[in-house]
Amino acid sequence: MTYTEFKRQLGKAGLTVRAFAALLGQTPNSITNYASKGDVPTHLAIIATLMAEMADAGMDFQAALRRAVEPGTSLPE
Repeated sequence: MTYTEFKRQLGKAGLTVRAFAALLGQTPNSITNYASKGDVPTHLAIIATLMAEMADAGMDFQAALRRAVEPGTSLPE
């Protein structure tokens, strides 16, 4: 997936690159560095696409993520 399409998918999910990186425990720069390569790794493309599709379907992917994190930790705002 191109970086441009990746950002479009994040937008559909209502996320910025900064918020997406925080959800994954990465720095925003680790994500934006893919812009210079043109494409993002498949695993990031899949995550962004699934979040976008869930948002389009009216599903709260944030609730699903909250169930996935370890007890005592929280998702970034």
